[in-house]
Amino acid sequence: MVEDQVDRFFEVLADPTRRQVVRLLGEGPQRAGQLAVATGSSSPAMSRHLRILLEAGLVADERVPDDARVRLFRLNPEPVVAVQAWLDQVQAHWRDQLGAFKRHVENS
Repeated sequence: MVEDQVDRFFEVLADPTRRQVVRLLGEGPQRAGQLAVATGSSSPAMSRHLRILLEAGLVADERVPDDARVRLFRLNPEPVVAVQAWLDQVQAHWRDQLGAFKRHVENS
């Protein structure tokens, strides 16, 4: 399951506009129109990017209580936690491999 989340995370963020949206949302929640202007995208294009980010779970949305027509988008930290766990495993594996190589070289 974690492997699927990691694959989807990198697949979704392969697009530079979606990476830019994630960076922008890292500053705080924003509306789709704000994101479209900031990225130089059309509203329909931004809607497609946000749909992909929502489906992948990288972004969540919420309705503004005073105006049900307005949605705010924010980052969802859970996929980042899954990717960080995967990266920690990869790093531990390579640390072990490099340590074994170092011991081999030193003993030769």
